[in-house]
Amino acid sequence: MHLLNMSMMHAALVDSFGVPPRYGEIAQPEPAEDDVLIRVKAAALTNLVRGQASGTHYSSEPVFPAVPGNDGVGLMPDGTRVYFVGPETGSMAEWTVVDRRRTIPLPDSLDDVTAAALGNPGLATWGSLLGRAKFQAGEAVLINGATGTAGRQAIQVAKYLGASRIVATGRDEAALEGLRDLGATETISLNGTDEELSSRFAPVVQGGGIQVVLDYLWGPSALAILTACGGHGSLRGEPRIRFVQIGAISGRTLPLPADILRSSGVEILGSGLGSLSAAAILESLRTMYQAAATTRFVIDTEAVPLSEVTAAWTSDTGNRRLVFIP
Repeated sequence: MHLLNMSMMHAALVDSFGVPPRYGEIAQPEPAEDDVLIRVKAAALTNLVRGQASGTHYSSEPVFPAVPGNDGVGLMPDGTRVYFVGPETGSMAEWTVVDRRRTIPLPDSLDDVTAAALGNPGLATWGSLLGRAKFQAGEAVLINGATGTAGRQAIQVAKYLGASRIVATGRDEAALEGLRDLGATETISLNGTDEELSSRFAPVVQGGGIQVVLDYLWGPSALAILTACGGHGSLRGEPRIRFVQIGAISGRTLPLPADILRSSGVEILGSGLGSLSAAAILESLRTMYQAAATTRFVIDTEAVPLSEVTAAWTSDTGNRRLVFIP
């Protein structure tokens, strides 16, 4: 299309890795045969989006200028309000293009901001528990890094799905105590030496005390959990512990001794883009939004005009999920 005939739109624009997006104009995307043009109503800022925009996430694509955002809430051409994921162009814009098969109609009980905020942490939890760990009601779950947005959702979802025990970890002592109100049955502080952490985890995970670990941190605390699991196998076989790795806020690598895996029932699984199929992602999201239609999953949000994206990008929002409104 000739430049003079292009429709323009406002969007957040990433010009290079490591620099916060600016608010500017870019050509409005055009849908291909299987795509639909969506009027974006809300798009959440997540660690995944930050990682992609900074070039530190494995799914980053160095094509500039780029519109950040990989999900959101918007209106279809017929007015249907949907959650969408995996748009062909970023979601932090007035308009985006997405494969119509990656849209999910939303219940009226969820407002735009809440629905957008639930998407990423919801997938991180539902996809990990059901899609990767194959969680069954009655099993016990340990959530490593439970004071963040995704971890807080994980507590509520594990409770909703029938977990018999929910152990939550974190560094913020006050925030940890508040997690009991969301459904945590026990909490473990991550403050202390590596040896102290391992000693705290040992009585929790050994002897079949935990069946599923949701790890949002990796790094030292993840190693402490895995170390606590090691050395307790038997000829009967140690009960399975499905360790699902979801985030790496505390580090991308760790020195894991091989004998920990050989001497325990630990199975390490990844959950993220690439380890979950598109079908599994959509199924997890549909399940989550169906549950959210009748069950209130607590999530703190802060709505911000997209025009303020540069300042908001690096602001400290605590445990609130920042949601941009185009």
